[in-house]
Amino acid sequence: MNSRRYTMTSLSIVFLALTIMSVSAIGQNAYAAGGGMSLSADCSGSSCDVSGTTDRNDQDVTVVVSSSNGIHIVDQLSVSGDSFSTTINVSNLDDGAYKIAANQGASSKYSLNVSVDVSGGSSDSSATVSNQIGAAAEEATAAAASGLTLSAGGVEGSTTIDVSGTTDRNGDITLKVTAPNGNVVSVSQISPSGGSFMTTIETGGALWSQDGMYTISAYQGAASTHQTSADVEIIDGHVIPEFGVIAAMILAVAIVSIIVVTAKTRLSIVPRY
Repeated sequence: MNSRRYTMTSLSIVFLALTIMSVSAIGQNAYAAGGGMSLSADCSGSSCDVSGTTDRNDQDVTVVVSSSNGIHIVDQLSVSGDSFSTTINVSNLDDGAYKIAANQGASSKYSLNVSVDVSGGSSDSSATVSNQIGAAAEEATAAAASGLTLSAGGVEGSTTIDVSGTTDRNGDITLKVTAPNGNVVSVSQISPSGGSFMTTIETGGALWSQDGMYTISAYQGAASTHQTSADVEIIDGHVIPEFGVIAAMILAVAIVSIIVVTAKTRLSIVPRY
């Protein structure tokens, strides 16, 4: 009877360990392979071709063109084959910088924007931004704009974000980190060397306590074509969940080892009566 109780208890512990490992794997994949969204604007003359991709097909994508003077164009696009596209006429817009924003639902993960310049009713701007994450990728995101590129990522469970990029200019680059609630976490300046730059951002502290997508924006000079951004997901102050698959596997092996040692020494987990 005691042997049967011991066997059932042992099996329960093994099942618990495997369950923890499975749940942890599912949770990590939800963050590490979270898909995402991309947005591009390619302008030539009086028209701008706006396109992008998304891993969501349940909602339309709203495209809004705005400037410091307000909203000028609003369009709603259907997602087909994980992509969307439209063409915007800029011939009637005044000279200046315009933001083209794409939103899909309320999540900040599905909210991107790029900037284009309009002069004399035409534009030759080209910009791209993306927060899409590959299933096996360790880097969180990579975003690029004309003349300026930016990458931001980190090792699984780390408390640092590695930031790097390239530029075709010599001026200082301003990096701004914005939390999911819109609060500015940090602002810093770095000087490029040989057309590239890199730095490390610490994620610890109260300012990083909110879970979600943090936006790292890079600016160089006044031209809107020399700005871009990348998104990094932070959970519990870490780049991705700290308790990952490897930790769960170690826990499972440890529990199984205890069971084996207990069996060899004939110790019973359930008290004998």
